[in-house]
Amino acid sequence: MVAPGRGILAADESTGTIKKRFDAIGVENTEDNRRDYRELMFRASDAMKYVSGVILFEETLFQKAADGTPLVDIITAAGSIPGIKVDKGASKMAGFPNETVTKGLDGLSKRLRSYYEQGARFAKWRAVIDIADGIPTWTCVKSNAHALARYARICQQEQIVPIVEPEVLMDGNHDAARCDEVTRWVLQTVFNELAEQRVALEGVVLKPNMVVSGKGSVRQASIDEVAERTIAALKATVPSAVPGIAYLSGGQSDELATAHLSRMNEIGGFPWKMTFSYGRALQAAPQKAWSGKKENTAAAQRAFLHRARMNGLASQGQWNEKLEKQAA
Repeated sequence: MVAPGRGILAADESTGTIKKRFDAIGVENTEDNRRDYRELMFRASDAMKYVSGVILFEETLFQKAADGTPLVDIITAAGSIPGIKVDKGASKMAGFPNETVTKGLDGLSKRLRSYYEQGARFAKWRAVIDIADGIPTWTCVKSNAHALARYARICQQEQIVPIVEPEVLMDGNHDAARCDEVTRWVLQTVFNELAEQRVALEGVVLKPNMVVSGKGSVRQASIDEVAERTIAALKATVPSAVPGIAYLSGGQSDELATAHLSRMNEIGGFPWKMTFSYGRALQAAPQKAWSGKKENTAAAQRAFLHRARMNGLASQGQWNEKLEKQAA
């Protein structure tokens, strides 16, 4: 999952979330359109060389391609590992305004067994931590960290590799220093909970946010500052037993997410493999190129290849702007 030059494609958008993506390109949100779009990515063999694993929404895990081939078989044939999003989304926390806790632990073992039978070999659970006046609270951080740890323990019990995703959102007006502070707090709490739940860290992939400025911050941290702060925060909180870090893009632009990842790997000096687990930062360009038209499939696959290749290079610290600007 964190092999050199490869990373994880997050294609696990819920039906509601992908509707927003499709609305932006004028595509009707039907099951066939969702299948066709994802199938074109999975069949892009040149691009999939840079993809070690694919996180799927439950619908996609059980879906078949237009010719009847299970999509999981197409992913496996491309040399990638199928995975599955298992959380049930963020739910409002009673008594804690503007904060959420992720749900989905009920019946998780049973669901994981069915996912394993269908071909999934890893899972993902996302916890959402927002920064604003008075938040996050300790209760929110603790509750989400505990749920992440319970999920991870259950996954390992069912022979599924857990991706642990505590995301400190970049929404808001906070600066990079505040993001740094909260990210360290969240990661420390998550690893304390993982230890209490007897999770084997050697069998976990961490999917954290990078330490970036909030979208509304007057001053945006530079690429060097983001890379240096992120490495320092993780060195202070993440045990060396964890084999890999697969960053989320978290609302960054395609190119900026790639630049940050490459700069971190260029700096180096950390004990884990650092790669990507991107959704929009891999998919925005191919979605726009496709726009729901079958005749655009090849163009969409070329756009996907370009982004996958750029991030594959970034995972080894070898990306640069000249390569980025080459035609997809």
